[in-house]
Amino acid sequence: MIRCDVAPTPDHFELFYAYAAGEVSAVTHVIGDMLEKRQPFSPGILADLHIRTRAAAAMGQIGEGMNAVIAEVLGQLTDVGRNAGHYSSKLSAATGELDTEQSQDDLRRLVGNLLAATREMENRTRVLETELQKSSDQVNELRDKLDNVHKESLTDPLTGIANRKAFDNALASAEIAVAEGGDPASLLLCDIDHFKKFNDSWGHQTGDQVLRLVANCLSENVKGRDTAARYGGEEFGVVLRGTALADAVRIAEQIRRSVEARRLVKKSTGDVLGTITISVGVAQFGTGESAEMTVRRADACLYGAKQNGRNLVVSEKDPRMALLSTNAA
Repeated sequence: MIRCDVAPTPDHFELFYAYAAGEVSAVTHVIGDMLEKRQPFSPGILADLHIRTRAAAAMGQIGEGMNAVIAEVLGQLTDVGRNAGHYSSKLSAATGELDTEQSQDDLRRLVGNLLAATREMENRTRVLETELQKSSDQVNELRDKLDNVHKESLTDPLTGIANRKAFDNALASAEIAVAEGGDPASLLLCDIDHFKKFNDSWGHQTGDQVLRLVANCLSENVKGRDTAARYGGEEFGVVLRGTALADAVRIAEQIRRSVEARRLVKKSTGDVLGTITISVGVAQFGTGESAEMTVRRADACLYGAKQNGRNLVVSEKDPRMALLSTNAA
């Protein structure tokens, strides 16, 4: 970890222990390949690998739990078959005895035996129902755990909003919806201004606080079908479903002002460290256009916002984009 310049955090220790122990073959292969090629371990890559490690471990536990439940249910069903066979044998034997002449005492004994066998079968059935209910509860618990693993796989662990995988899924869904002639969709790409300065001046913990602050502002300003995600590093993306460019610009401005209004405070001392600002690029999905092209146009607008002084929202229809293209030419 020192050789690869990986910070000594609990999550990173857990990840590299899993690699050293060979606990998750896919993650072990990725890390081994990166070490061999001497590729840098960026925060985004480390976070993704850690999520995959935790998900694999959780899936392993869920798989073991499910196998145990299945084995238990199969055992219960075997007992049911065995008990039903015994009861059927007693009924057949009783039927055979009824076909012959019986005294009243013999009939009483026969009826008593049948009643006892029936009660025993009822008791065993009740026990089976109880055991099957327990198995059903266990399956529901495992299903809930599986749902949680799925949610965790789509959530950025630091900020609590959607991660890059969920963002890519949202992009693909928006692309399909627009191509099928549905509602419009737009994309915001946001970058924290001078983020490296905060990290260098106040440390990574303060940098993490900045990321959480911006993520919180994004979450507060998006609606149900929208997806606010950590796009990578200090970049965030927002997929706005059912939103055309003009409304997307309005939402972007709302988010920008919300971030600017916050004050970064050092928890240990209460000192105000400064104001956070973001630059935002806005583009609308075009019919028949790939999500990748929309991302490129939004990224170009984000670059335009930075070039024009930062703490700005710039859309693809913004006159400043035309000036930027002219100056570049």
